[in-house]
Amino acid sequence: MAALGIDPQEFVAADDEWSGGGADGIEAAPPAPTLAVVGRPNVGKSTLVNRLIGRREAVVQDIPGVTRDRIAYDALWNGRRFTLVDTGGWEPDATGLQAAVAAQAEMAIRSADAVMLVVDASVGATSTDEAVARVLRRGDVPVLLCATKVDDDRLTSDTAALWRLGLGEPYPVSGLHGRGSGDLLDKILEILPESPRDDAGYGTGGPRRVALVGKPNVGKSSLLNRVSGEVRSVVHEVAGTTVDPVDSLVDLDGEVWRFVDTAGLRKRVKTASGMEFYASLRTQAAIEAAEVAVVLIDAGEPIAEQDQRVITMVEEAGRALVLVFNKWDLVDEDRRLAMKRELERDLVRVQWAERVNVSALTGRSVTKIAPALRTALASWDQRIPTGRLNGWLSDVIAATPPPVRGGKQPKVLFATQAQTRPPTFVLFTTGFLEAGYRRFIERRLREEFGFAGSPVRLSVRVREKRQRKR
Repeated sequence: MAALGIDPQEFVAADDEWSGGGADGIEAAPPAPTLAVVGRPNVGKSTLVNRLIGRREAVVQDIPGVTRDRIAYDALWNGRRFTLVDTGGWEPDATGLQAAVAAQAEMAIRSADAVMLVVDASVGATSTDEAVARVLRRGDVPVLLCATKVDDDRLTSDTAALWRLGLGEPYPVSGLHGRGSGDLLDKILEILPESPRDDAGYGTGGPRRVALVGKPNVGKSSLLNRVSGEVRSVVHEVAGTTVDPVDSLVDLDGEVWRFVDTAGLRKRVKTASGMEFYASLRTQAAIEAAEVAVVLIDAGEPIAEQDQRVITMVEEAGRALVLVFNKWDLVDEDRRLAMKRELERDLVRVQWAERVNVSALTGRSVTKIAPALRTALASWDQRIPTGRLNGWLSDVIAATPPPVRGGKQPKVLFATQAQTRPPTFVLFTTGFLEAGYRRFIERRLREEFGFAGSPVRLSVRVREKRQRKR
């Protein structure tokens, strides 16, 4: 420290000011019972889910088929926690993409502790509603019948006709205005058990959160299905199949992770519209809620502006980063050479990111993702002792002093790591440090301490001159 000209008292005060500050892990709450919300397309399931959870999370638009996967949301009513699972439109005789959506709804029913069938009261029970009701009557879980879009008293009497579905009393509610939602929540608590019938046993430590992000049709949902060992997300050749973030607990390489499949980002959030706008917001929120982001890039295509924009979002959010080049089974020797040039040109700013080449279709090298995630998270959590940091910095500055600015050479008094997640360092100086020199310090930091897979933030605090006492 003496080589840097440090005042010991000043050092202690500044170190106290900037130390600590890491994002502490929150102990996971005990598992909550699950209610699956099902019904045919465009009956207002997502609108009702937003009303019941008390916040706008499910993507809603006035066209059928916006929700496609099964999406879990935490809910709280009268002091009791439970999970609402929003599903896509369920049509028993659907084909193509809608058949995959219907399959997700059926899987939600099989894993739920109770089911709520949502019927559009303004239309009445259709043949599709009757077919769904027949399936639910054969099940072994409690079923609650909800008549939605009952915005005023005129439709209340019409809900009596829904008794013929054989699912008991229909509960009228308006997802848009909230009419009857309190009574419906009370009934939900009545039919839900105190605890889930199937406890997955993942422990209380809480799995680490991984966001799967990238442009549309790069294989995010296919990769999630591959690592989870089940059809967890709807996969279709039509780009943009995923709209809402899809959470999945995945046992990968002997450790449980919480993977979040997100919507593909086509445009900037400011220029997107409709459900694409809300999907972009959900994706951005999923990145900020995650600890590490897996950015999927199509290895068979040139690196696009959209890929770089997604990487920038992860950088700005300060999350650990793993670049996964998918569809590697389609890459030939010419493409490998072209990709090497693209990496040197387009991704030079994230040379520190962990990289894995995989094929979600064949399962090639998927097992390499978990070690890359662990490396990135270890760097993200890494803290350098202040004494070691300043001893290293003294040698670096002695070999390469800061450039002269305004006729004076600024001095670096000392440095401290202000926080982890991501690693953030503060340099206390007597003058401004050029951007090029700050990048030099960051580069040398990585050479000495690693930080593979994690962004590193470096800030400078200039010590103000003290006025002499007369």
